[in-house]
Amino acid sequence: MTVKIIEVVGESKNSFQEAVENAVRDASKTIKNITGVEVRNQTANVEGGKIVEYKADVAIAFKVEGTTEV
Repeated sequence: MTVKIIEVVGESKNSFQEAVENAVRDASKTIKNITGVEVRNQTANVEGGKIVEYKADVAIAFKVEGTTEV
């Protein structure tokens, strides 16, 4: 089996977890066979001393179609 990894950034107004979930949900609209994720970095935008947006840099792994498992 061959696995490809892409990197995306998910965003949320509520939490880092939701930012990761948004990244996976949005990627799954165009990518099939997602098998796992790795959160590589988390950042946030701050305004007036409050976090206003959470961001998660996420590596998404998926099986390349047409490949077979060993």
